[in-house]
Amino acid sequence: MAPELMRAICDEVVTRILANADELTDLDQAIGDGDHGINMKRGFEAIAAQAEEICGLPPGAALQKAGMTLVMKIGGASGPLYGSMFIAMGKAMTAPPDSQEDLAASLAEGVEAVKKRGKSQAGEKTMLDVMVPVLAAIDQPTDDPLNAARQAADRGLEATKDMLATKGRASFLGERSIGHLDPGARSSALLVHAVCDVLEGRA
Repeated sequence: MAPELMRAICDEVVTRILANADELTDLDQAIGDGDHGINMKRGFEAIAAQAEEICGLPPGAALQKAGMTLVMKIGGASGPLYGSMFIAMGKAMTAPPDSQEDLAASLAEGVEAVKKRGKSQAGEKTMLDVMVPVLAAIDQPTDDPLNAARQAADRGLEATKDMLATKGRASFLGERSIGHLDPGARSSALLVHAVCDVLEGRA
């Protein structure tokens, strides 16, 4: 993966998060602490400030550095969860990915790290309800893995609306958590779309 592509992905991910920070905050105000957008903005602004250094590294090391940045800069649960995902993906990426299989293997490690860190599984109204379907979509042969990933992300996000939250602050609401999109799932979907769009030349 060329440094130019890494920089394009980094820039687009940052752009999407910053552009949608208010929406993420609104979603979190409905069922959480109301700080998801603020925290994600802070974390990805920190990544933007280090973009030249991060993107000059090999892909695996770049992901690990980005993950550490998120752990240090994002408050609440989002920093440890996103940070753990990026760090685990980076550690699994011992060489630049050159196939769909390589990307799936790296993402699988990231998803597993989120499960362990959050002590959660898909179906509990979290970011895993996007990331697990996305992993399943790219972990199988398809003529259009990027579109499959986008569609999986969108379906997973929409599915969180009817879920009962059993993890995090949203779980305190019980039945009242039903009817709202999960903010972590929404931010995950934003990241998936940003990466896929860059890889496909749409960004």
